[in-house]
Amino acid sequence: MSSIGNPPILVGIDGSPVALAALRWAAVDAARRHVPLHLLHAIGALGEFGSGFELEQFDFHSYRQGGLDALETARATAVAESASIGQLDISTEMVDAPPIPVLRDRSKTARLLVVGTHGLGAVSRRLLGSVSTALARHAACPVAVIPESSASPNRPVVVGVDGSRSSAHAVEIAFDQAAFRGVELVAVHTWSDFLRFESSEQMQEEGEELLSRSIAGFGEKYPDVPVHRIVTQDRPAERLLMIGDKAQLIVVGSHGRGGFSGMTLGSVGQAVLHAAQVPVIIARSAS
Repeated sequence: MSSIGNPPILVGIDGSPVALAALRWAAVDAARRHVPLHLLHAIGALGEFGSGFELEQFDFHSYRQGGLDALETARATAVAESASIGQLDISTEMVDAPPIPVLRDRSKTARLLVVGTHGLGAVSRRLLGSVSTALARHAACPVAVIPESSASPNRPVVVGVDGSRSSAHAVEIAFDQAAFRGVELVAVHTWSDFLRFESSEQMQEEGEELLSRSIAGFGEKYPDVPVHRIVTQDRPAERLLMIGDKAQLIVVGSHGRGGFSGMTLGSVGQAVLHAAQVPVIIARSAS
């Protein structure tokens, strides 16, 4: 996977319908941005199943051929999906290694890692579900987790804002996504009066000021992106999920104001990731 000068969008492929849905989403993103698309299939997952599985039961040649077939189908799907946008630079890779460490390693040189919400069949569904969760916690680049069903392209992009460094990264990603999709950005900040002694009016005012500071400067960089601001008393994950239900994408930080650099995944990101019915981007970074 070449990353010199133009890092690729990396997609985990397993041959399942939801992985192909994630691929179609990624292909459109890559084509519009004129960036490479790298498709990776890891076939070394059998060793992760534990003592309940006998490796002798598997035909490794057929298993490997299935991986090659999945990659070829994925390539053809990406070409078809991006044909109306422009030519797409696609590379494929198959590795004899477990998917989580391989994708985590490849994420160090990717601009975005895209995976489906779950995989194919009872065993693979459990496996890819664990893959998407683990990568949302540990990848070295932003992670997009895509469900099988797609949302309307006219819907807005929603971003959660809490003033943290991770939230700032999420805001940057969300503006970028809204700009190239040509849709409104909904910036959401929630506050709570738990263990607070200020008035509701004061906390509302503080929240509005925090949101204004968090998105300051992006209006000049993305002048064509209309921004709808929401500041309200609520639990952040619940409000993001409620608003995100009518969005095409939710963007959240990997951890909030109580987190720290290198933290795996905050409670809000985890709740949104596991409950959202639309694509979610976790704003991870190498740091």
